[in-house]
Amino acid sequence: MSDCIRITVTKTAGSVPREAGTQMLVFADRSKGTIGGGTLEWEAMAEARKMLIEGRDHLTRTIPLGPALGQCCGGSVTLSWERADQLSETPKRPLWIYGAGHVGRAIVHVTAPLPDFVITWIDTAADRFPETDVTTLVAKDPAQVVKHAPKDADHLILTYSHEIDLALCHAILSHQFNTAGLIGSATKWARFKTRLAALGYAPAQISRIACPIGDPALGKHPAAIALGVATSMIAGQKGRTKDRTA
Repeated sequence: MSDCIRITVTKTAGSVPREAGTQMLVFADRSKGTIGGGTLEWEAMAEARKMLIEGRDHLTRTIPLGPALGQCCGGSVTLSWERADQLSETPKRPLWIYGAGHVGRAIVHVTAPLPDFVITWIDTAADRFPETDVTTLVAKDPAQVVKHAPKDADHLILTYSHEIDLALCHAILSHQFNTAGLIGSATKWARFKTRLAALGYAPAQISRIACPIGDPALGKHPAAIALGVATSMIAGQKGRTKDRTA
């Protein structure tokens, strides 16, 4: 018998802390993940630990957040508690990040905890990576690994070398991909567009690479760039999910 309970938000109505499909695991002495909501989560965890003690395997309950818990959200949440060893597998968006410098590290720091992405992080030397839980890949020539990326991957090009960046743009445009972003100034991108055109790419193809990345209004600090990139990618992921369920 499993020694933990998986809590799943199965249905929502009105204003609620998290969307349907959100999950967490509750053990006797710890938890993993969050369903949000403060009191909602606290009470749900208490119920899960009670189930562990009593040996119960399943429970479903609809909770009106205002009347039942005194929360101001005003909506209702249906929760399912069940014995399980892990969170349910959900489709994740492959994100390939090239470059473990300041911006690369900031973007990984922001996006790695998000449940929507599975990250592959590439650089030219192992000592360029900090300690991390994401998949890292050392490649003397990063452009050579692009062919191994999933065809629906998102790519972020952030290396220390303009020549490596250009080679990556060339490789990505030669491979199927979902989105691609390049860190750089307007001057850098103008030069890259000229060089990519000389390699035979049409303007419509070249324009699939976004440069600059993030939200310029937030500034150029690595953390600000990372926030802009993550916000854009989350919005894109929500749009893709909505399209699949419409």
